[in-house]
Amino acid sequence: MDLGQLEAFVQVANQRSFSRAAEALFLTQPSVTARIQALERDLGERLFERSGRGVRLTEVGACFLPHAERVLQALSAGRDAIDSLRNLQSGTLVLASATTVSTYILPGLLKTFRYRYPRVEVSVKTGRSEQVLQMLLSDEAQVGLVRAVFHQDIETRGLIEDELVLVTNASHELANSGPVTINQLGDHPFIFFEANSSYYSLAQGLFRQHGVVPRMQMELDSMEATKKMVEEGLGIALLPRMAIESELESGVLCEIQIGDIPSASRQIALISRRGRPLGPVAQAFVDIVQETILPQRPASTAPAPAGAAS
Repeated sequence: MDLGQLEAFVQVANQRSFSRAAEALFLTQPSVTARIQALERDLGERLFERSGRGVRLTEVGACFLPHAERVLQALSAGRDAIDSLRNLQSGTLVLASATTVSTYILPGLLKTFRYRYPRVEVSVKTGRSEQVLQMLLSDEAQVGLVRAVFHQDIETRGLIEDELVLVTNASHELANSGPVTINQLGDHPFIFFEANSSYYSLAQGLFRQHGVVPRMQMELDSMEATKKMVEEGLGIALLPRMAIESELESGVLCEIQIGDIPSASRQIALISRRGRPLGPVAQAFVDIVQETILPQRPASTAPAPAGAAS
């Protein structure tokens, strides 16, 4: 039994004529007759009675007709769904994102995506970069935004280099002092963001490389809380630029240059399953990411090491 046989059966039943069914299907009448005969052999029953006044369904044919129609309707609905998905008039985008990226980068990307594809549903899962990696490997998400991670089954596309910036509040003594040295910073209380994060590892690494032990004032597990503590003058911090752009622009926080060391950064990347083509919805999101971020903030082409999670 195949779909061609079902289409011929439904058409003959509705048209009550083999010739009219053939015209509707753009087939010859013998072709339609052959399909009906093959279907009757498969079912082991006659489906039509032929008479001089035309064709009518047998009892078995009348019983089988609604089932055949439902099969064809389901097929038609499936084709419509594929067309709708292909044209991005439906579908679901399932993203996984590192927490900081989802707070400071993802909203702008999703605003553009929803403007272009308002009928596509969006689901966002957040976690550390390693958790996002596992979400992709277990097919819980289509694409991910993370600090660059590397895995044999994952394709990693670098997007931006997110620089760590030394910040104080506007009234701090370092705010108008010009560039400072790494040794000077050892005299000031520091506020650190989450010991398990890649930001913490980068900041601590800077001090270790130069033999400086920072005075830890406090450690927080919230980027927003860390910024607020700095704003209130409770300490200084090394924070990712993407998280403090608005505060720097408004003057709530002040960027302090460290004159004797190179800046530290980590790469933000888009990840997807290697060797598995993206569907139209996920590919549309990737296209928006690339056209939005890459022209404005080119990332370094050098692979970033996989360190602690974001």
